[in-house]
Amino acid sequence: MAYSPYLLKGQKALVTGASSGIGEAIARSLASSGASVVVNYHSEAEAAHKIVNDIQAANGEAIAIQADVSKEEEVKAMFSKTLQHFGTIDILVNNAGLQKDSPFVDMTLEQWNAVIGINLTGQFLCAREAAKEFLRRGVQPQISSAAGKIICISSVHEVIPWSGHVNYAASKGGINMMMRSIAQELAPHKIRVNSIAPGAIKTPINQSAWDTPQAEAKLLQLIPAKRVGEVEDIGKVAVWLASDDSDYVNGATLFVDGGMTLYPGFTANG
Repeated sequence: MAYSPYLLKGQKALVTGASSGIGEAIARSLASSGASVVVNYHSEAEAAHKIVNDIQAANGEAIAIQADVSKEEEVKAMFSKTLQHFGTIDILVNNAGLQKDSPFVDMTLEQWNAVIGINLTGQFLCAREAAKEFLRRGVQPQISSAAGKIICISSVHEVIPWSGHVNYAASKGGINMMMRSIAQELAPHKIRVNSIAPGAIKTPINQSAWDTPQAEAKLLQLIPAKRVGEVEDIGKVAVWLASDDSDYVNGATLFVDGGMTLYPGFTANG
């Protein structure tokens, strides 16, 4: 889709886990709307730098910064580099996440800690550093009506239980209450904190669920809209939440799921 190149003009954004999938789409969407973007990555340096090069080729501004968001010192170093390069930050998109699936009784503490560490603790660490900068700088009316925006990428599994994925579902449920609590605390300072909860989106992490006609047909039974989402569906919502068009939206989770949270199993069984 075509974005207004002026909607986020002059704003600086950091997107975690932006080297592929939803994070990549969000980084590209923010850049297309005029934001300067930090493309954070953990291990996919080549992919991250390609995204940066593409943004720059389209006359945008972007840099790539490596960091493991579950490690406090690496998060602090990433924000230090961001502020050194861009001067400040206006938008944080907490996207980095992973799955380590297992039947509950076989799930190891390592699997539990790895997922909680990236998906939940990582969002806490990044949000905290972003909030410090927002509070330090305050509102710049010529840039945005908010002092800063934090967008947490959650999942429909913050409300839908997911057998075999207890660590993942717990991390997303935690994001919901963390986001709302941060939003409540920071709202008086004109800092907006919201979440996007994607449903089934076509990304490499879940390719087996949609890349054959049989798999897709089974997945579509869970989606009233009868299509699997595209990463651009999330990118468009992120742009809106980062812009002043959503200035009175705070502490909300926007489910971008084609209706997956509408309990489609009850369609014919009400």
